[in-house]
Amino acid sequence: MNPVGLISMQYARPFTAEHFRLFRQMKSLGFDFVELLVPEPGEIDLNGARHALDDAGLDVVLAARVNLQRNLSSDDAQAHQAGIDYLRYAVDCAIALGAKIVGGPLTGNPLVFAGRPPAPVEEGERLARQERCVSGLQKAGAHANETGVRLAVEPLNRFESDVLCTTAQAIELLDAVDHPSVGLMLDTFHMNMEEASIPEAIRLAGDRTIHFQANENHRGFLGTGAIDWVEVCRALHDVGYRGPISLEPFRRNDDRFGVPFAQWRPPHEDESERLAASVSFLNSHLTLTRYRR
Repeated sequence: MNPVGLISMQYARPFTAEHFRLFRQMKSLGFDFVELLVPEPGEIDLNGARHALDDAGLDVVLAARVNLQRNLSSDDAQAHQAGIDYLRYAVDCAIALGAKIVGGPLTGNPLVFAGRPPAPVEEGERLARQERCVSGLQKAGAHANETGVRLAVEPLNRFESDVLCTTAQAIELLDAVDHPSVGLMLDTFHMNMEEASIPEAIRLAGDRTIHFQANENHRGFLGTGAIDWVEVCRALHDVGYRGPISLEPFRRNDDRFGVPFAQWRPPHEDESERLAASVSFLNSHLTLTRYRR
């Protein structure tokens, strides 16, 4: 069975030492790992975090946080180099925490959350962006390869990235990078917007996928949205995916006019019952979709 994890943002952002007690709670709800945002320098004590994880019996996957100042896609040499340095730093954090995967929009160029609108680019700049991403991922991949950590590149929807939005684009990038420590992360929230068929995109990715995020179209709890989980899980079985699957159901129940859903908000009530039900929902689908009849 695939290990199932929960994003640390479910509880808090930033996730600091005062929240380490929640590792045991995650484990008690049925989660196998936490998807922890790569801590900024000084944000947490990495040794303390690892001890807390070990004490709770919880594994960890890291989620990278890019911005315009650390940006593989950037034509600014300093920002581009900072993007490479950040991925190397994220790998070092993974080693300290015992993680084997660092995933996220590693190619950079964030849009809405960086306050930057999309704009058309000339063909030469498009190709230059690709080359900068390829070069940066190869350099960061070389560092990861020395440690046994793998980098998982995530396509985002068109409102959050203007360089990598679809599985087909990711495959083109990974073909060019051609590095064993650089693979693919898929997220059904983004795929719901950009793929003609989520199951077929999973099959297209095949064994390149090393991390998977199972999220509803509205980021609610599994089974409360429009994603066809039977077909998603069948596709995962078809490609033999046995890697980690993380959940990010951090939309809160607040449908008042004018509430910005795109902005993260802390929980205002105990969501434990729904989180435990989400684990059971996913595990049951992963089990039952092995059978076609």
